[in-house]
Amino acid sequence: MNSKTRTALTAGVLAVALGTGATVQASAGTTPRSVSGKPSDNITRIADFYGAYIDAVTDENSGGLGKALRSHYLTAGFQKELNAWEEKNHANGVLRAQNVPLAWKVTDNGTADYTEAVITLTWSKSSTTKLIVDMTRGSHKIFHIGEKGIDGK
Repeated sequence: MNSKTRTALTAGVLAVALGTGATVQASAGTTPRSVSGKPSDNITRIADFYGAYIDAVTDENSGGLGKALRSHYLTAGFQKELNAWEEKNHANGVLRAQNVPLAWKVTDNGTADYTEAVITLTWSKSSTTKLIVDMTRGSHKIFHIGEKGIDGK
């Protein structure tokens, strides 16, 4: 038995003897990640929507999940507005694009009467798009999605 094996075995036996247990990371050298949120927080809700929506669009066999997510997270009026935008622009109105981003990030942009967030969609190492997303405080519904700097925001 070499010294590394003996040290690992001793540490494991000691941990069990002390009642603390031993944990092993699946990938050596990586830091565990965590994500948290709460349903009463609009930034969490916007992040949940974008994460689930991008997954639904990416997973081609997701059935009507994208439509169901829109129905749940967007106001009825904005759903109609978004459909008209998509018809005119031949693109996905939630993503403001014809393809699906590689990554996304949601940042609180504040406001008093409603929540405004900046969504950064990453398309490649050197290409990102920033969107403004507005959500009501009471009903937690998205009522506006637009490109930052283009539609008056």
